[in-house]
Amino acid sequence: MDATGTSRAGSAAGQDVLALAQRRLGWLDRRQAVLAQNIANADTPAYRPRDVMSFGQVLAAAGAPPLARTAPAHLPGTGQARAGTAPDRGVPEAAPDGNAVSLDREAVRMAETDTAHALAMAVHRSFMGMFRTALGRQG
Repeated sequence: MDATGTSRAGSAAGQDVLALAQRRLGWLDRRQAVLAQNIANADTPAYRPRDVMSFGQVLAAAGAPPLARTAPAHLPGTGQARAGTAPDRGVPEAAPDGNAVSLDREAVRMAETDTAHALAMAVHRSFMGMFRTALGRQG
């Protein structure tokens, strides 16, 4: 507890959830742009669709939040990796012109991304509402 009597762990946990939701939204925005580029190139000869690393892989590559070393015998944390795009290895076939974009597959991925975006926004709104309620504010 701090000087005001509030729990720092609780507020840190809320901020962590908001930070995670914000990070997820950034990842979803990036994925939406990559999928839109795939759709835009559906008629480009020899174009191979791309996708971003899954969000789970991005979090795993970034590592856990930094931990405090409370004893000299504790091991230090690892570095962070950046997420990028890569050719989609799950492409089953290509058209005779070499284009491997499947509009059906891209539409499904766009729908999944839209659903995940709505969920991340709902989490963000919910926590912001709880913070407003805790502060005694309405709306």
